[in-house]
This record gives sequence, C-alpha cells and structure tokens, in this order.
Amino acid sequence: MKKGCWNDSEVIDLFSLVEIKKGDNKPLKEAFKAHAEKYRRKPNSVRNYYYYELDILQKDDSKTKRLGIDLSLHEKVEIEYFSPQEEDALIKQIDDMVKNGMSIRKACFNLSNGDINLMLRYQNKYRNFLAKNIKSKSLPKNIIAFTSKKKSGLSESDINSLFLGLVRLVKRTAIDEYSKQVKVERENSNEALRRALIDLNNKDKELGRLKEEFSKLKLENSRLMGKMMKIKCEKAENLTKLKRDENLF
Repeated sequence: MKKGCWNDSEVIDLFSLVEIKKGDNKPLKEAFKAHAEKYRRKPNSVRNYYYYELDILQKDDSKTKRLGIDLSLHEKVEIEYFSPQEEDALIKQIDDMVKNGMSIRKACFNLSNGDINLMLRYQNKYRNFLAKNIKSKSLPKNIIAFTSKKKSGLSESDINSLFLGLVRLVKRTAIDEYSKQVKVERENSNEALRRALIDLNNKDKELGRLKEEFSKLKLENSRLMGKMMKIKCEKAENLTKLKRDENLF
C-alpha cells in the first residue's frame, strides 16, 4: 500500500482503535501512535486524517454504513480555553477537595460529572498549574511531585545537526579519498598506455626493419637462383660440347 493512500480496511482499523482507547479511558494520541507504527505513518498525519475522515463520515451516511462505523463513539473535540476566572475557580475547587484527602483524579472526575475527556482536561490543567506555580515543599501530602528531567547540554535538534554534519564530513572524506584513488589509477593507466604505445611503436619499427631485410633476402635469393641457373646452363653446354668432340675422334 502506498504511504499516502488510505483504503477502507485501514480507516476501519483506525476508528476501531480509537474506540478501544476511549473505552479504556486512554488519550487518543495513543491510538494515533499505535496506528502510525502499524502502518508506518506519522502520528500527526494519522491524527489529521482521523478528523478529516470524521468530517466526511458525518456528512456521508452511506459511507458510514458501508464501513460499519458508529459515529456516536466518535466526536470532534473543539478546544475550549479556560478564562483566568474559570482557571482560578477550578484550581480552588480541586485544592479544597485534595486538602480534604481526595485524590486529584477523583476530584477532577467529580467536577466533570463523569465526563472522561473533561476530567482529563481538569487534571492536566491542575497538574500544569502545580508544575508552574507551586514548589515541591508546599504540595499536599497526598500529591506526588514529579521532578522534571534535567535537559542535557545538547538539544535533540543540536544532536541531529551534529550527526548530519558528521555524515556530510564522512561523505566528503570518502569522496576525496575516492577522487585521489581515481586520479592515481588514471595516472597509472596513462603511464601504462604511454609505455604500451612506445612498445608498439618500437615493434612497428622492428617489423619494418624485418620487412626490409626480408625484401633484401628475396632479392638475393632471386639473384642466386639466376646465377645457379646460369651455372647449370653453362655446365650443360660444356657437357654437350665435350660429347660432340669425343664423337669426332
């Protein structure tokens, strides 16, 4: 499946996973993250597509029925920001309940009248308030203070930049070394070619000399053959003359 394409089975899988996480009172980001890992997508892309598809399904009953998705289990949450007065009132109510021995989770649950999403909003708001405005020594005894992790000297962005810089350095070094090697091999090849050409030229000269010698030998051979034929002819004439003289006597 192409990374950018969503088919019906993946859409159904995503909405089913959201329903499971909601049933377990888990944040939706866990559903988006799990789906992203399964289909090799980015969590933010999954989240954006979920709300995009939810808008479509709310307007297209036929598609909703075809996919078998219960829209009553899915709703697009609009972010509502607390006013300063609402935030102060909320913090005071939770503080009063916590001082009377109630847990933060239980206090937020009661104030939300059982609405899990609203309870999580109240709980996150209260914990953020504690982290920003209350020192650990002044916290109520039944609240566990979570110490924030100390940041390392280098941020993730800095580390990524250093890593990319190292990769570029290694790559450039490898290219330089390869270029030097190619240059040396090219020079060696040129020298070998030059020597081969010189050797070939010398052999051509030697071949020319041998051809000239061969021509001379052919001429000498022809001269000797002619001389031999002349000698044979003279010998034959002398024998004929000798026989003729013998017959006279």
